[in-house]
Amino acid sequence: LPSQQKGVGMNEPLVDAEGFPRDDIDLYQVRTARHNIICLQNDHKALMKQVEEALHQLHAREKEKHARDEAEALAEAMSQTQSLPQAFAKVNAVTAGSPASISGLQVDDEIVEFGSVNVNNFQNLQNIATVVQHSEGRPLSVTVIRSGKKVHVGLTPKRWAGKGLLGCNIIPLQR
Repeated sequence: LPSQQKGVGMNEPLVDAEGFPRDDIDLYQVRTARHNIICLQNDHKALMKQVEEALHQLHAREKEKHARDEAEALAEAMSQTQSLPQAFAKVNAVTAGSPASISGLQVDDEIVEFGSVNVNNFQNLQNIATVVQHSEGRPLSVTVIRSGKKVHVGLTPKRWAGKGLLGCNIIPLQR
């Protein structure tokens, strides 16, 4: 306010002790300045309200997007468990210290691929035996399903202290 030097701000009285208009200040100028300040404060409040509403909308959208993303991720995880390849055999025993146990093969692993053998060309366990005999000393790629996840194992069939070249027992899955 231009008249602030005389001690007049937004709240000081514009009349003297007897109720007459003060003659030491320009009343018109003080009233105009007060009016302009109040208008500006109201504009500021309105703008701040708009900013607050915009922030609420922004955060609500962000929350929705996050929920959508989580739902999509969940749906994708579900579709992945459904799209797991089909197993044709299962490991029901693994001997400690055998090539199978060293490779990390575990009991209850469901076999999806055993070298070149898969669900499409598997007829009987002889298929696996043949692959094992032809791969002695060479790593075989074995894919299993272990607790709902696809796991790749490098298995090298070889002679060891026990019988066979693997040291595990595989049974066909009845489909």
